[in-house]
Amino acid sequence: QVQLVESGGGLVQAGGSLRLSCAASTRTFSRYTMGWFRQAPGKEREFVARIIWSDGSTYYADSVKGRFTISRDNAKNTVYLQMNSLKPENTAVYYCAAVFLVASTNNIADYTYWGKGTQVTVSS
Repeated sequence: QVQLVESGGGLVQAGGSLRLSCAASTRTFSRYTMGWFRQAPGKEREFVARIIWSDGSTYYADSVKGRFTISRDNAKNTVYLQMNSLKPENTAVYYCAAVFLVASTNNIADYTYWGKGTQVTVSS
């Protein structure tokens, strides 16, 4: 069982930045593809970004490309999401998720472990 704990959410003005962190309780963190997802009020959960376990390659939803950056520190068992140029429509609960030894997936159903989420609110 892997526990994921997100942090770093909060209230920020449009155009501002936040850095989310997700700490994982596993010694094999380096073998997990990690993803960030978000769910806005009244909407379905959606993919934001992911970083694969094998070579650290990344993939982003079109809506965040060029503004968000996912990264990982395997020594700290932590994945990050740097969010710049935030917009009010980025307001959501952000979740990190993990899947073991899967090379590449943006599919919510493929991720095995989920954190409880952290709220990000962007004011206009």
